[in-house]
Amino acid sequence: MVGTEEERLVAEVLKSGWLSEGPMTKRFEELVSRFVGAKHAIAATSCTTAMEIALRAMGIGHDDKVLIPDFTHPATADAVIAVGAKPVLVDCDLSSYNIDINDTRKAMGKKARATIPVSWGGYPLDKKELDALKDDFGLLIIEDAACSLGSECRGAKTGAMADITCFSFHPRKVLTTGEGGMVTTENDEYAEKMKSFKNFGMGKIGEQTRFVRYGSNYKMSDILAAVGVAQMAKLPKIIERRIELAGRYDRLLSEVDGIKTPEKKSDGKHIYQTYAAYVEVKGARDKLLQDLRAAGAEAQIGTYALHLEPYYQDLEKEGDLSRSKLLYENLIALPMCHNMTVEDQEYVVSQLEKSLKQFGR
Repeated sequence: MVGTEEERLVAEVLKSGWLSEGPMTKRFEELVSRFVGAKHAIAATSCTTAMEIALRAMGIGHDDKVLIPDFTHPATADAVIAVGAKPVLVDCDLSSYNIDINDTRKAMGKKARATIPVSWGGYPLDKKELDALKDDFGLLIIEDAACSLGSECRGAKTGAMADITCFSFHPRKVLTTGEGGMVTTENDEYAEKMKSFKNFGMGKIGEQTRFVRYGSNYKMSDILAAVGVAQMAKLPKIIERRIELAGRYDRLLSEVDGIKTPEKKSDGKHIYQTYAAYVEVKGARDKLLQDLRAAGAEAQIGTYALHLEPYYQDLEKEGDLSRSKLLYENLIALPMCHNMTVEDQEYVVSQLEKSLKQFGR
């Protein structure tokens, strides 16, 4: 949902002559910090690079093990690999689509130092469960909240629950800057290190600015930040609209045999960056996708089961990852465009029903 306010702020940046990271990026960081209730918000080029600097700030590196969900975008694993650490794949819950906490606990026998749970599709993690993992095992927790800016659990916003939280502003997300990411934390030491890692390793020695550690260039330009500032003003309405669309899908699909709607979060807020329903008819999902696309409805898979992808199949695993495989093979993500009409959603569901009839449903 990009419009005239984004254009106005981008033009303001272009006229200012400050195009790299500067005052507009700082403004964007302050807005995100206040919104999620975290002390620090630090802009980056993507959620992937945000996770990388988060791992580096925590001292996660060569041969350290990091528990991640198997059902996730490859970026979650790639950030771990980028710092020389080793991802350990953990199975997921069939209801929330998030990492299974019991399996995470079992995986502690592998002597992991950290975990990167994913609040997948906008379904929030549970702060009590995260705190229990820290208390029981001393795990460092980085949340991959690429999809979840604005989600909540028991009054706590995503962005203020884990040690470090990383967001994405890709065009598919509820808030976009085109490309970009943000990391939030309460920890002053982590914040200072992440600022350094994303800016060539620069830091202070006394009053002097020096290059004090390894770093890279993960700074966000003020041009992209201007889009983010405008988007922040719209974010509550964007989320409200997605919840409205999800509720309508829930009602329409309640009459469709063979489709299970996504779980509601009774003690929190699911923002439905992705509305992914579960196809209960074995072997039908890919045909449903094909038929919906042919009918002009841009449906997608949920995401990937990493252990089935060639590059990740030799990673260490906890259990057989069978639930992750089921999610990969059976989730169908339905269109969630902001300007969808009631008729649009009815059409999507009618086409889904039509396609299911070839499977006897």
